[in-house]
Amino acid sequence: MLDDALADTVRRTGASAGGIYLLDETAQMLALVVICGVPVEVAWPWRRVPLGAPVPVGDAVREDRLVWVGSQGDMARAYPRAAASLPYRFALAATPLQGRGRCWGALMLLWPASHPAGATARERGHIGSAARRIARLLDEAAVPPAVPEHPRLIPAGGAARPHGGQLPQAAVDYIERLPEEALGLDLQGRITFLTASTELLLGVDAGRLLGTRPWQSLPWLDDTHIEDHYRTAVISRDPVTFTALRPPDTWLEFQLYPDASGISVRITAATAPEHGPPAPARASRSTGAASTPPQVGRLYQLVHLAAAFTETVAVRDVVELIADQVLPAFGADSLVVSANDAGRLKITGHHGYDQQTIDGLDGLPLDTDLTPAGQVLADGIPSFFASPREMARRYPRAPQISGKQAWAFLPLVVSGRPVGCCILSYDQPHDFGADERAVLTSLAGLIAQSLDRARLYDATRDLARSLQQALLPRSLPSLPGLESAARYLPASRGMDIGGDFYDVIRIDATTAAAVIGDVQGHNVSAAALMGQVRTAIHAAAGAPPDQVLARINRVLADLETDLLVSCLYVHIDLARQEAVLASAGHPPPLLHHPAMPPGVMELDPGPLLGIDPNLSYPLTVQPLPPGTTLALYTDGLIEVPGTDVDQRANSLARCLAQHDGDSLDRLIDVLLHHARPTAHYTDDIAVLLLRTVPPPT
Repeated sequence: MLDDALADTVRRTGASAGGIYLLDETAQMLALVVICGVPVEVAWPWRRVPLGAPVPVGDAVREDRLVWVGSQGDMARAYPRAAASLPYRFALAATPLQGRGRCWGALMLLWPASHPAGATARERGHIGSAARRIARLLDEAAVPPAVPEHPRLIPAGGAARPHGGQLPQAAVDYIERLPEEALGLDLQGRITFLTASTELLLGVDAGRLLGTRPWQSLPWLDDTHIEDHYRTAVISRDPVTFTALRPPDTWLEFQLYPDASGISVRITAATAPEHGPPAPARASRSTGAASTPPQVGRLYQLVHLAAAFTETVAVRDVVELIADQVLPAFGADSLVVSANDAGRLKITGHHGYDQQTIDGLDGLPLDTDLTPAGQVLADGIPSFFASPREMARRYPRAPQISGKQAWAFLPLVVSGRPVGCCILSYDQPHDFGADERAVLTSLAGLIAQSLDRARLYDATRDLARSLQQALLPRSLPSLPGLESAARYLPASRGMDIGGDFYDVIRIDATTAAAVIGDVQGHNVSAAALMGQVRTAIHAAAGAPPDQVLARINRVLADLETDLLVSCLYVHIDLARQEAVLASAGHPPPLLHHPAMPPGVMELDPGPLLGIDPNLSYPLTVQPLPPGTTLALYTDGLIEVPGTDVDQRANSLARCLAQHDGDSLDRLIDVLLHHARPTAHYTDDIAVLLLRTVPPPT
């Protein structure tokens, strides 16, 4: 279903390549499920993208908009990490797949370098309609498509161009008669055709070349620059020309002409370049005399990983990055990350192991002889074991622990201080070449720095969250005739303390006060001020709302703080079935009663608290017949970059009415999902729901 839809979309939009990502809401990941027009190796670093990652598909889903990147310069400015690992010229579009009540993922399309930097209104319309078609297919699917382990590569599906002769042999005869050499590559870089004269020029039988990549089957083309020229052609769809030395002294010029079906390569004699380094001498792979350099894809992948590690925040982020990008890059299947915790190896993350195995490894002493982890961490020297037999020579019990067949134990050391150990394991025996060992050792340094920083972040964040929760009410008071429920959600990113607060204060048997507010800033000062504001509100509760806010305003003046506070105070009189409200620059509440259309209350707000101690705050009276629901919230619920706040508030009010029969806790879940379908919060959110009910008889 998705394969045909993607191929049709690429054809309709005139794109050169495309891919479909599906959203895994549980893991907060976008997984690439199908791709066409470019090799899988090019897209491999992007096969699983954290929803919060700064990449076009992530922004498209989080912000619910079309993301257009018209040039390499635009990519470098907006997405430097992506530009570093894809240094080619192309245009890109990413747009969300918005279905009925949910976001399925994202559609990504690429155009050649020849495409103008801007997208026309017609193109944007085609992209949007294609995304809607794919989302509709997903909505109507009897079973949602599963996310494969690896993305599927499909042909772009372009219609074949008509030719006069219709006979393949005629085309072959035509090429053979030309006084030059030529070969054909598919989009994966494999040789699909070569002339007889090309076979003689290269000095290798056609049977050994067909189906191989030139830089893999011809030792003198085994250079990262050669593969990079191919990638430039296949991604940018630009003609590319380069020269190479065929030993001992023949220089050849290769001209690459790409299109949607593959690459035509023209080979001609060339003169030796006047400047530049001589071609490096390499022994054939079959002789084993020299190790081959890493593929260009590996080099760009390392650049990508290095940039990605700088953006990890929590320990979970580090582990997920290793699992999603490091393991596939090196063909590994599983990992364990242990931290040095008071002389023991405390497992902080794992992937690909059952819980029983992890329980047996967690908390081992550093001097354990069960596995090499302790010794590796003690001496700082990585250890590589290509098979269980090799492992058993030094650690007889280790192979039986998990049934794995090969291991790389990487010490995580920061400034000479051991912080942990990262273990990559394989389900099959695996030989570690010198190049792979060197790269993994270098990666261990990046992992160590990221893990050390992430552990500090987690500790600070936990402390901040504990303080935040301590400043909020543990429970809401019970009052006959009034139901209440509240939720506080910290931002998805960041370790600072939020200033959002809420409270319900029982005044007597039939009256109560509800308050919600937001202290400016995200730090200890904001949290301390929030606690003082709540205390002052409790002391003033029962007075008219305008007087309560005026008193709080004077308290802030006495405290001589530079922080401002938004606040909404509601005095609820159940006997009179009415509420009196006063606002200090706070978003108005949502209001719903079954007998009335839902909407946003009209309030005459006063200025923020803390601006001027002599300000007054207007009052608003609102009837509260039984069955009325009031939703109080902070601005994190409705403020999303690039969207209209009023439209989002009205949309939430309609959602409130549609689910009016739900419990208040369930209703909060619905509102949060409606406001943030991806559960990605850029700011703290507090929600307080109040519902009047007939008092018990």
